[in-house]
Amino acid sequence: MPGNYNIDTPDDLRNLPISSLDGLCEELRSYLIDHVASSGGHFSSSLGVVELTVALHYVFNTPEDKLVWDVGHQAYPHKLLTGRRSRFYSNRLLGGISGFPSREESEFDAFGTGHSSTSISAILGMACAAKYRGENTRQHIAVIGDGAMTAGQAFEALNNAGYEQPNMLVILNDNNMSIDANTGALQHYLTELTTGKHYNALKLHIKKLLSHPGQPDKWPVDVVRKLQKTVKGGLLRYSNLFEALNIRYFGPVDGHDLKKLIHVLEKLKHIPGPKLLHCVTTKGKGFAPAMTDKEKWHAPKKFDKLTGATLDAETTANKAVTFQAVFGDTLIELAKRNPGIMAVTPAMLSGSALTKMKKEMPERVFDVGITEQHAVTFSAGLAADGMTPFCTIYSTFLQRAYDQVIHDVALQKLDVILCIDRAGVVGPDGPTHHGAFDISFLRCVPDIIGASPMDLEDFRNLLFTAQASKGNGPFAIRYPRGAGVSAPASSGFRKLKIGKGRKIRSGKDIAILSLGPVGQYVKEACEELKEHQLNVAHYDLRFFKPLDETLLHEVCRQFSSVITIEDGCISGGVGSAVIEFIAEQGYHVIVKRLGLPDTFAVQGTQQELHELYGYDKKAIVRLVRRLAVLV
Repeated sequence: MPGNYNIDTPDDLRNLPISSLDGLCEELRSYLIDHVASSGGHFSSSLGVVELTVALHYVFNTPEDKLVWDVGHQAYPHKLLTGRRSRFYSNRLLGGISGFPSREESEFDAFGTGHSSTSISAILGMACAAKYRGENTRQHIAVIGDGAMTAGQAFEALNNAGYEQPNMLVILNDNNMSIDANTGALQHYLTELTTGKHYNALKLHIKKLLSHPGQPDKWPVDVVRKLQKTVKGGLLRYSNLFEALNIRYFGPVDGHDLKKLIHVLEKLKHIPGPKLLHCVTTKGKGFAPAMTDKEKWHAPKKFDKLTGATLDAETTANKAVTFQAVFGDTLIELAKRNPGIMAVTPAMLSGSALTKMKKEMPERVFDVGITEQHAVTFSAGLAADGMTPFCTIYSTFLQRAYDQVIHDVALQKLDVILCIDRAGVVGPDGPTHHGAFDISFLRCVPDIIGASPMDLEDFRNLLFTAQASKGNGPFAIRYPRGAGVSAPASSGFRKLKIGKGRKIRSGKDIAILSLGPVGQYVKEACEELKEHQLNVAHYDLRFFKPLDETLLHEVCRQFSSVITIEDGCISGGVGSAVIEFIAEQGYHVIVKRLGLPDTFAVQGTQQELHELYGYDKKAIVRLVRRLAVLV
């Protein structure tokens, strides 16, 4: 670390005396604040685990001992201590280090994480592999927090761990937060466990019993029996959730008391079997604004570290109206007209702009926690009983509920409106968060309607059309992160014909078929191509399922060369759908597809990635000019 310490690896850390570790923690925090203030990134989660990170690498022999960070956005201190300090300036930048743990990046990243609630399953697999090979001294640690314990996979893994009984440690980083405040019965249970009067009275009672003079084997029989009765009737009553799964529970402990953490972790190293340490931390620890407004500071943009004020480096883009803002306002407007509308989100209340609706209509907005599968089937239940649910999920997280989309929604032809936020490339969060696959994996699902608006006005009309189309089954609307074009009026809607596209521009040389906001690139490219005496037609498909076959017949009869463009993977995407139509109808048309190639897209800004993968304005102009020579 810059300053008083020079820690490049955990071995350097372990050579420090315990007395100097608090100073190292202060320096880590200062470095994180400086870096995120100047570069942006995940912030408050990492600030909350500084002491825990130092303690883990101090006590355990990483990377021989396996350490998995759930969700992964809390791993910045871990990266700084494991050889990536000199490259940390490139965090989340194109060509730089990942903002999440990555097996390709470091041997200290035992498992790649970006989606939540996978750590216990992964570390259990490693622990069982070690048990099979007889590697009985290797330690296995999973750190799970930021709401990730609410997901079903975490409980599935705990249940399996309790049965298999390998040597592993789960650290529950309990900060009462995910991105928004945690919801649900589990968080109530954990809060009661740490603050409830019964629990704390029990701790005091046991402390008094244990203060009895003499050695335990010399205690009077009545004291021993009283202690046994207290433990069985008290601890098991108030700690039975994990103990019932045959996992030994320890804690709660203060996650910012470094010496205590080291002492406890040293003890737990020598206790066999699956264990859970309940560690209570403060999200945003060490930066006052982040401790006050935890939602805002989960992943801020650049800011003034002295005042906390956001540094608006992209003034125009930041002032533009976003798809998320239009979604939130439009849904409130529609809900006032349609009493059957409900909103459902799996822990993305603020990110999906549903906070305002939650305040105005609390009984009609459900934040179900990090439970994408449940969110979809819960929405199906609402629809089955006559409601009109808008189930709002980021594209990358909808992947986790694919079976529910097929089995619980589409198969039963239920009127669930899937609002697929963050579709396409999303920027610095990288391959774990890009919404690359939704067009492809939804196209093959029977009885589903799939659409993507080119601009904000069209977005409003699609939202209106979806809730006004009862009886048609699931209706999926995908839209990107960030600003859109053509800010809509405050009122007024137009019902769109399902499966109907539109002609944006007439032309005679080449036709471009676009889906979604990348159609704006096509509009710009067509204007530039006029200077090259190229007259290009532009069609907005609007729907990727069903396709507008009338529009496609028109295009195929008039043009010998067609370009498709989409912000998603071209394997199985809308371009593939157009090729299938052309082949089935027997047309002889050259089709060039623009979109994400058959690879996992890297991190970078949206504009950088559109340029990198060749579907920005410049790429369209180049391709049209090349095709024009052939035509």
